[in-house]
Parts: sequence; C-alpha cells; structure tokens
Amino acid sequence: MHSDTASRTATRPLSIAIAALGGQGGGVLAEWLVSVAELHGWSAQSTSVPGVAQRTGTTVYYLELSPPVPAGGRKPVMALMPVPGDVDVVVAAELMEAGRTVVRGLVTPARTTLVASTHRVYGITEKSAMGNGIADSNAVLAALHSQAKRLICFDMEAAADETRSVISSVLFGAIAGSAALPFPRALYEKAITDSGVAIKSNLAGFAAGFDRAIKTAAVVGLVPPANAPTTVLGRELDERVKREFPAHLHGLLVEGVKRMLDYQDGDYARRYLDRVATVRDYDREISAGHDYALTAAVARYLALWMSYEDTIRVADLKTRATRFSRFRNEVKAANDQIVYVTEFMHPRYVEVCETLPAGLGNWLLNSPRIERLVAPLFKRGRQIRTAHLGGFLMLHLVSGMRRWRRCTLRYRLEEQRIDAWLERVKSMATGQRRYDVALEIAECQRLVKGYSDTHARGLRNFNQLMRVVDSSPQRTDLADVLKRLRTAALADEEGKKLAATLSELNLATS
Repeated sequence: MHSDTASRTATRPLSIAIAALGGQGGGVLAEWLVSVAELHGWSAQSTSVPGVAQRTGTTVYYLELSPPVPAGGRKPVMALMPVPGDVDVVVAAELMEAGRTVVRGLVTPARTTLVASTHRVYGITEKSAMGNGIADSNAVLAALHSQAKRLICFDMEAAADETRSVISSVLFGAIAGSAALPFPRALYEKAITDSGVAIKSNLAGFAAGFDRAIKTAAVVGLVPPANAPTTVLGRELDERVKREFPAHLHGLLVEGVKRMLDYQDGDYARRYLDRVATVRDYDREISAGHDYALTAAVARYLALWMSYEDTIRVADLKTRATRFSRFRNEVKAANDQIVYVTEFMHPRYVEVCETLPAGLGNWLLNSPRIERLVAPLFKRGRQIRTAHLGGFLMLHLVSGMRRWRRCTLRYRLEEQRIDAWLERVKSMATGQRRYDVALEIAECQRLVKGYSDTHARGLRNFNQLMRVVDSSPQRTDLADVLKRLRTAALADEEGKKLAATLSELNLATS
C-alpha cells in the first residue's frame, strides 16, 4: 500500500477521472475539486469529453492537481486525458459507469481509489430487451472490489434524496472521506460555500457522503468521525483539526484531542496536535500525502503514549463515578445496597519517585542508601478499599496531583522518550527514505503500555527494538524484522519469544 505512495515525487500531479451522466453534476463536482486544490495552494487543470450515446450521455471529466513546485524544481506537464493504469482517483456517479472505467483500464489495484454509487440508471438496451435485459450488478460489484486499491461504494442517489441535495455533493463528500486527496475538510466545505449555489443542501449532501465513506470504507486503523468536544476549548481544537489536517484523519485526531483533554488540559492537546502536524508536513513532502499513513500511525500511538499511565492517571481512573456505576450494574446492586470495591495496587519504588518533582525524584532514584531503606516498603502490594472514605480520599488526593504532572520526573522522562521515538520516525522517513521502516517504528509504540511491571516489561522490549533500528538502519529487510520482533514481544510476558527471535536473527541489542 505504501511503496507506491512513497515512490512518488512531490511534484507528480494527482490524476482524477469523473464519469457522470448528463444532469448528475459532474461539471460542478470537477469545479469544486479544482477550487479545493487552489484553496490549498495547488495548481489544477480540468478537461472534459462529452458523450451522446446511452441514456443521457456520459461525460468524462479529467483533472490533474499538482502540489507547489519547490524552488528550483521542474513544473509538471499536465495531461488532457486519463491514461489507463495511471489514474489515482476514479469517480463514477452510477454503477455501470464504474464498470466501464474498469473495462477501460482506468481502475488498477496498485493505484486507484474508486468512488462510485451503487444505484442504477438503466440503458436503452436494458429497457428494450424482450425479456429481462438488466445487466448483472453483482458481477460489476465483484469487478470493482477486485480491481480497485480502495473502494468507496454505496447508494449515493439515496443519500442525496435523504438530504434533499444532489448526487454530486454526496460524491464530493465521499471523495473527501476516501483518504485519496490530502486536503482538509474545511476546504471542501468552503468550495461549496464559495460557489453560492444551494449551500445548505449541498453541505448536507457532502456531510452524508463523507460520513458514509469514512464508516464503510475507511483507511485501515482509522477512526470514524464522532461528536466534537462540547466545551469552548474543545470546539476550538476541533476547528483546528478540520482546518489543518486531511479530512480522513479528523475522526482519529478528534479522539486524540479528547483523550488529551481528559488526561491533562488544553495546552497538552495543542502539543499533541503540534507534534502530529510536524509529521504531517514531512509525510506530505515525501509521499505526496495520498493517504498520510505515517501521520495516521503517529497520531494514534502518540495519543496513547502521551496519556501514559502514571500513578496520577491510575488513581484518577479508579475514583471516577462511572467506574463505580459500572461495578454496581455488573453485580446488579439495588439502590439501597452498598457495593464495596477493593483495589489491589502495587506501585514500585521507582514509580513513587517518578511521581515526585523531577529534581527530588531523580535524587532519590540515584541515592542507593535511601533506596535500600525505603524500597522494601513497596515490595508488597496494597489493598485499598475505595468504598471507605479513607481509601477513596487517598486515591482522590493522588489524582488531584494532575495539575502538577508537568513538574514530575515521569513527565520529563516520557517527554524524552516520545521525542526520541518521533526523531527516529522522522530520520527514517526523511533521511533514509525508508517509509515502510518509519511506519514500523511508529507501530512499535504498541509495546509501551500499562503501569508498574507491565510498563517496565513493555518499555524494555521497545528499547530492544529501537537498538536494532539504531544498529542496522541500512538493513534492507528492517521493516520485516521490526514487525517480526514486535509480534514476538507481544507473544509472552517473560520475553522468551522475543529473545529467541533476536537470537535466530543474530541480533544483539545489549
């Protein structure tokens, strides 16, 4: 999926072919797409060839969109007609027209995202047949599934009727949600608004197409769009996501923002978006930004890493009202019954030190004498009854330390680890030009999770894999090696499978 994307140069135009019947708004759709590209600072060219045969005639609109040419770069030469095997996006406003684009060779498994409506507009030969002359739609659908790299296919005519819009606006939304073009959702909506025609209904059709495309044929691993945060700050961050990031990433990023707000605060959420934006920028440069696979992976795993489970987070989660309600529902407790909850907690000495201010925590960790005296107190786990006032207040006070989290040693350490991880991703993607390896490095964050011993084991395994990256950056099979090692690391808690795999591959990480 990514090798083709990564091989593109930044100035190669994106090619789009639109097949629409008369009256389906193919010309308007082409104009909207040109407008979006120009609003994004790209160059655009649009041509069309009208048809006059079956039904009301099929017109093929062809667009090429080109990113800005860097200083000293060569401007692309844009074509006037689609070339079989070299079209990035094919749009068909009716099922049989989608089938015809396949027959013409415009849809290929290695490159083409196909956006098509499943509804039928019957041809003259179908209507005039003595018997049942209707072509087999299932055969066409099978061909679409087998030939397209990604297929977004549903009844867009029905969606247009439901929103009292036109099919072109639904197609426009489906294109935005397809991950095929690197433009933010806000620019698509602005193109509709700037056109000044049936703005309200066209925006409704666009939203319907966008949501359906994301939910039914989203890029693997992405998150469908959900409700935006309801606070003023949340809405502000939601608008930033829509303004600055490709449309198909919005659901994933909004969930990340929500997680950051729940974990810390607005500044923390902004830092999250700033970091993702940096990856987005170089992802766009090295891969022409067709699907932003690297940006998506970093956005997902960065959200998980930045919400690491320190003692503050654990205490917060264990004292939430929703947690007690869930317990009551699970045991089917009556309103007048008391449900007692006993928490088994085993914070290690190192975790206690990391919860302290960075200077003090670091001093304690590097004081062998104090560790010998204090560490034995944390070798045994603790049972805390949160249904009792004392136990609840203890955890509630720890969770209240969230406001001082940025002063803790753990925060300092995690920031260093995150920055080192992101730097490895960037170095591999931009320096070594190894997009597949950069993706695997991003995926390796899956190893770092949980708290206490679980976190320690995961971090140890993660560091082992990163040492493999640092010691063998030129290895041609590095992406496959990392994937294999990551799978082995997740196989057992003791790390036996990982150790065996490292030995088998003759990799020393110590």
